[in-house]
Amino acid sequence: MKDKQRKGSSVQELLGIKTFTRYGLATRDGELLFFLVSPTNISVLSQTSIEIKVRHLMMVLSTHPDIEIVCTDSQECFDDNKAFLTGRLEAEQNPQVRELLRKDVDFLDHAQAEMSTARQFLFLLRCKNLKPEQVFEASNRVEKTISEQGFEVHRMKKAEVKRFLAIYFEASMNGENLPDMDGAQYFEEVQA
Repeated sequence: MKDKQRKGSSVQELLGIKTFTRYGLATRDGELLFFLVSPTNISVLSQTSIEIKVRHLMMVLSTHPDIEIVCTDSQECFDDNKAFLTGRLEAEQNPQVRELLRKDVDFLDHAQAEMSTARQFLFLLRCKNLKPEQVFEASNRVEKTISEQGFEVHRMKKAEVKRFLAIYFEASMNGENLPDMDGAQYFEEVQA
């Protein structure tokens, strides 16, 4: 029975996503607030400075133990594209096309090398059974706590959350341009 129900479900339903809210993303498990924290290059810090950063992070987590931390690539991965081009390169007989394919592979290698260290750190706060004004207060409180501990932080806007989800689920580099609802753009065309 559950399998039949899942076959008709949208991706949003399967993931438990309901809709975007004023402050984040409504899910079946509560509203998610996303905070983007700029990474610190610890390779240039002294051991003492690293220990201080760790203590500051511990302070944030002890003040808000419900915070979840996510570390992801901040850019799309090109592995599937490179594998496709490599396969085409092996099968291609035309030397001019082979040269173009080789250049495409080199371009992707170069682009991925430049982005290989590009990471983004998100702090997520799950708000359950809160009214919108309570969610707003919680959002401000968490952002202030993270900032007071020396981290550069901001609450992510809708476009940033969409981009993060698109990269996380390997859907698109242009996640901020995806529709809020699966297929919504087609529904509007039919109505018009």
